[in-house]
Amino acid sequence: MSTVHPPRSTAEALLADGTTVGIRPLGPRDHQAVLDLHTTGMSEESRRMRFFGVSRNAPGQAADRLCGPPRPGLLALGAWMGEELLGEADCEPLDDPPETAELALAVADHWHGRGVATLLLEHLVHAARAAGIRAFEADTLFGNRAVHKVFADLGLPVQRCFAHGEVRLRVPLEETDERYRAAVDERGRRADLASLAALLRPASVAVVGASRREGSVGRTVLGKIRQGGFTGPVWAVNPHADEVGGERAYPSVGALPAVPDLAVLAVPAAAVPGVAEECGAVGVRALVVLTSGLGPQEARRLMRACRRHSIRLVGPNSLGMAQTEPAIRLDAEFGGAFPRPGSAGVAVQSGGVGIALLSRLAWLGIGVSSFVSLGDKYDVSGNDLLQWWEADGRTDLALLHLESFGSPRAFARTARRVTRTIPVLTVDAGRSTAGRRGAASHTAAAATPTVTREALFRQAGITATRSIEELVEAAALLHAQPLPAPRSAVAVVSNAGGIGILAADACVEAGLELPELPVELGDLLPPGASVRNPVDTTAAVRPTELALFLRALEREEAVDAILVCLAPTALCATPAQEPVRALLEAPARRRVPIAAVLLDQQVPVRYRGCADGGMLPAYSDTLAAARALAHARDRARWLAEAPSVPAEAPDCDRRTARSLVDGYLTTHPEGGWLDPLTTADLLEAYGLPLTTTVWARDEHAASVAATGLRRLGHEGKAVMKAYWPGQVHKSALGAVRTGLATDAEVRCAYREFTQKFGPQLAGAVVQPMAAPGVELLAGVVQDRVFGPLVVLGAGGTAADVLADRVARLAPLSERDLTTMVTELHSAPLLSGGAGAPPVDLAAVRSVLARLSRLADDLPELVEADLNPVIARPDGALCVDARVRLEPRPSFDPYLRRLRRPAATEGEWAP
Repeated sequence: MSTVHPPRSTAEALLADGTTVGIRPLGPRDHQAVLDLHTTGMSEESRRMRFFGVSRNAPGQAADRLCGPPRPGLLALGAWMGEELLGEADCEPLDDPPETAELALAVADHWHGRGVATLLLEHLVHAARAAGIRAFEADTLFGNRAVHKVFADLGLPVQRCFAHGEVRLRVPLEETDERYRAAVDERGRRADLASLAALLRPASVAVVGASRREGSVGRTVLGKIRQGGFTGPVWAVNPHADEVGGERAYPSVGALPAVPDLAVLAVPAAAVPGVAEECGAVGVRALVVLTSGLGPQEARRLMRACRRHSIRLVGPNSLGMAQTEPAIRLDAEFGGAFPRPGSAGVAVQSGGVGIALLSRLAWLGIGVSSFVSLGDKYDVSGNDLLQWWEADGRTDLALLHLESFGSPRAFARTARRVTRTIPVLTVDAGRSTAGRRGAASHTAAAATPTVTREALFRQAGITATRSIEELVEAAALLHAQPLPAPRSAVAVVSNAGGIGILAADACVEAGLELPELPVELGDLLPPGASVRNPVDTTAAVRPTELALFLRALEREEAVDAILVCLAPTALCATPAQEPVRALLEAPARRRVPIAAVLLDQQVPVRYRGCADGGMLPAYSDTLAAARALAHARDRARWLAEAPSVPAEAPDCDRRTARSLVDGYLTTHPEGGWLDPLTTADLLEAYGLPLTTTVWARDEHAASVAATGLRRLGHEGKAVMKAYWPGQVHKSALGAVRTGLATDAEVRCAYREFTQKFGPQLAGAVVQPMAAPGVELLAGVVQDRVFGPLVVLGAGGTAADVLADRVARLAPLSERDLTTMVTELHSAPLLSGGAGAPPVDLAAVRSVLARLSRLADDLPELVEADLNPVIARPDGALCVDARVRLEPRPSFDPYLRRLRRPAATEGEWAP
């Protein structure tokens, strides 16, 4: 077998059984490996299926074609396990321009049935689409059932033509085929679950670095595993001790009596890579690395070992993990007490946050299904844990603390699916920034970390809170009470008028409604009570009266949630007179959610047990209770919205746009701002409505242009804008002249530009003056981590001052197009008011959809700023636009591959 040195372009991904393989292009050095695959790796029957015969020359010819001199348009990928080539997939264009390609596949016999061919095809589809190929074609024998199943399960449409025992397959490579993405998601989910089994359901555990010293991390974790009642074998590994804690210790992982599923590492940073390599060599499939302080070289060596041996890794710098499933009961963390068994999945990046969150959940009474401290998150991430909780049959609440995102768009796609079945809550960490990004456009200025993360969480249906306390407050309500109706009209009931008013204020500030209540309800309360919402029962209310009132309130169709605020009074001399009894002796779960505010409660939130065995969340503060109800309302609204289809943007000319981008970056390899005419051409390719634009290099050309355009403009007037390369914010620089009605005014304006800007002036843009309307800002910013962000806001010169903006991550859905418009504070201006007619909202939505498609198709477009877009009853028109390009590779966020953490950047090959 030939020696293979995978280049930097290797991508690691999981097979169906959780095995990690590398995917990379084949090259001249791989000739022998390709030949071995088609000879010793394949039986005679497999070669007959592959080559339609048993020619002894066919394997050599295949190796020559794939690894010989370069062939125009040939794409060939191999799947590798170390130095072994498991399979290859290739395609070669059949026409010019290359829109259809001939496809071929081969997988070693002993790797059949593990998803090698499908994984290769997914990566080849990605590469082919980037090369402009729109369809695969392939010939296969009618009896080649394995290949037919691969294509049938791929998720792309397959067209078949039968003739003489052969089948001609044609596979269109649809750009936005949701069925294909869903199929890729499902394969990725199954592979991920298979790879995580050794971590989250291990049958045996070894603690490497278990010290004899009391209080050390390794010794503590070993003791907690034993005390927690782990049901499988537990071994201590310490090369410097024969026993730890009175039990035998082994000198190495290789010396253990059996191979552990999971190894917990508490060794010095310099020793971590070597221990990981030793674990992989004997067959360990999961690591939890508690050690912190790994340098870049140690990080790369650790990850190479994990990828090479198909190990899933938690950490480094992890607090550990815990699995409370009765059949496992694993407590492999050095925090506080063993988490109480329950149904909340918890994943945190910060060990300190993890300790605080587990403590609060335990005090509240919410048990944990599994807990993972992700630490520096080299491998296992929040995305992995969401998929595990979705399938583990125990978790009904997911709590996350994530300081960074490796693949936000893939995370959002997973979360959108998971949040349909279980609530997912997060602490939105990292909201602040030392200052706004050094941006050259209003759009980029809007793309703050807060805006971007809020867009991610909202589109994914994640409940985002601003602190651990708020997270626990919301979890307490979502875990124990039904969701309200999406409208979330709240009835506030109190036995003291002042606290009722404070609660009403808190609800309104949280965006909740307080409906009017029927006056007849007052017959159930003591004299002097008021049933105006907020309801004041007076301090004289008896438990029986309050219970009857709440039961009647629950039946009111206008009420979606109830907030009961109770203050201790001197009238409550005995327990029988305590109004809290009215809550606790009634069922906790009702038609609508109910929460309490108890002013004498010393803790922020706790559960109070009710007659039906359910739990009533009780808060010490009205603001906390109102926030929790608002989060429940938001989740109810999310679930009420049917999953939306991707936004449509018909008649986009991607080929022309690609040519414009490639042409610009060829002459400007560092990137930069497009000139006005190239900007206009690019926007026109995507149907974006830029006003008529004429380029003028001198005063005479400006005069001729204005004369021709005046009849198109508002009141026959023209606009002139000075231009030079790298220009930003024209208005602020005094580079715009409007309302030019005569030739003399046009010439005078151009001469002013010449005098003011001197030699840097390259010319001027002349446009017809647009009719007035509502000025909007629309744009795109490409974030290197989050991908493209589409922004909509109030536009014009005051865009940054008003800061009225909403944002979504591309690709947008049809629902995003609507909600982005309605969520603007200035949305009433678009719907008409004060005698003004409503604007053409369909035209505004079309601008957003086309920007989304433009950003998704062209990763090199790092910034697009359309400001203002003037929305009117007869459409929308962009009167100024700027576009900035940078050289960036094509990136498919949904392609199956294991991410590479920033700490491990560098060459991966030995």
